[in-house]
Amino acid sequence: MRGDLGALEFRWSARGFALKLALLLAAVGVLYLVRPLVHGIVYRAVYSPGGLVVVGLTTVTAVVLWLGPAIDRPYNTSLETKLTILGGVFAFALLAGAVVGVPAGMVEERTLAEETMDGALEVEEFPGVNAENPRIVPRSVADTQTRGSVSYRQYRLGTSDIARMEDGRLAWSYPVEPDGFRNTLFEHQQGVVMSDMTRMENRELLTVDDQPFAVGEGMALTRSADWHLKKGDFWAQYNDDPVEFVHDGTAYMYYPKTGHEWHLTPIPHTTPTWEGGALVAPDGTITHLTPDEAQESEILDGQRLYPLYNTERAMGSLGYRNGIVNQMNVVGAHEGHVEVAALPSGAGNSQPFVIDLEGERLSYVTVMEPYGEDTRGLDEVWFADAATGEYRYYATGSETLTGPERAMGIVRSADSRTSWGDNFVVIEPVPVTIDGQLWWHSKVVPTDYTAITRNVFVNAHTGEAVEIYDTETVREFLAGEDPDEVETIGTEPAPDDPEVAYYVVVTDEDGAELERIAVSPGQEISIVQGE
Repeated sequence: MRGDLGALEFRWSARGFALKLALLLAAVGVLYLVRPLVHGIVYRAVYSPGGLVVVGLTTVTAVVLWLGPAIDRPYNTSLETKLTILGGVFAFALLAGAVVGVPAGMVEERTLAEETMDGALEVEEFPGVNAENPRIVPRSVADTQTRGSVSYRQYRLGTSDIARMEDGRLAWSYPVEPDGFRNTLFEHQQGVVMSDMTRMENRELLTVDDQPFAVGEGMALTRSADWHLKKGDFWAQYNDDPVEFVHDGTAYMYYPKTGHEWHLTPIPHTTPTWEGGALVAPDGTITHLTPDEAQESEILDGQRLYPLYNTERAMGSLGYRNGIVNQMNVVGAHEGHVEVAALPSGAGNSQPFVIDLEGERLSYVTVMEPYGEDTRGLDEVWFADAATGEYRYYATGSETLTGPERAMGIVRSADSRTSWGDNFVVIEPVPVTIDGQLWWHSKVVPTDYTAITRNVFVNAHTGEAVEIYDTETVREFLAGEDPDEVETIGTEPAPDDPEVAYYVVVTDEDGAELERIAVSPGQEISIVQGE
């Protein structure tokens, strides 16, 4: 068959069409077999408005051009002509995808913020922290100490994460995964290592490295856990690192699963949902669990189940809860506009914080500050139950609480005798609640991250800072007791006068306060050395 359309000529044959169709079906079959490799593209095409436009329009055009008749035109072959058409459609799809994706993204944030607020419970007091499970050992120190305590030639410790040990303590956990290109192809993950994070001294290192995983971390392609997870449940995302833990002497890994839900109004968009999780055993068995099944699992009792990614997305959306226009830079009023509080460079952790609350209930804690470049006080503190995904939040109202950035500054300013930055650093502030008040628990460590020198707690309400040098005293302090070993190193009352931005505190060589100087907003200060 031959037709004319201007300078274009079309040639079609039934035999050629059948061959092309067979090749197309073969290609689809191959893609199905290696579907984990295209998981990201396909998932985005199905659950993203912009991705659906770009990938969908380009794919449909490519299929039509492939199955359609040959297209000849002067000075170009059929293939060149079709590639030109496909390139033009792809360029148009990119533009259309941006036009669709940008407003859909803003509506998505708005819908997610509304869903989060509708499902959240406002509380009048902070939930209590589990005093028996303090987060004493920072990740950087645990990584240094743990890697220095094991000896593997073909294996290495993977990325650390927080899990619960069988006796209830929290630990930094690591997969023992193959190291080096050859070993990723032929060797197996050998189990997990768990490093107790709740003590400064006599910390336990639980090593279960004699249980090879049939599929696991650090194993290449079809041998990896990631490959088999996506084959088993293609319509889920695995954005979180796995939770490695030990139950009844057996090592396991749990992968939280994130899905997406379509909303058609006011314009089509999607929001993330919790789809349960996947439990991986050493023999390669992968059990896909719904949220209810994960919560009822004896093996997973006490572990983190809800995706940390979902919490990050929910907390990041709260700036849209009073409307899309309200949060815009130029035209927005920013009424009630909050954002996730910034952590200073070198803090060594990020939000949400993983904290153990009373009753061994792991929680993702996020602190929010008012919108604005110069605001660092806290407006709200959010708690996401790591087992159920339920949200609670505490609103500070008229009270302004000290945030993590200022709390770390208080630690440094209250101890002028320490050579900060040269020999010691303050890292990993985490929020804890004691007798209904919020404190920031930071750690002072040497710059080589080989030990914990001391724990410093800063009261977010008063600016009071105390130092603690041993584990039992930390636990007593968190339990609301008043141990003798607690040393108050400074206080910084929050300014009541709106004309006062902060105070400059002058201390003697022993750290005792000599003078407190009020500094007004915008006022510049300079400190010069006396003769």
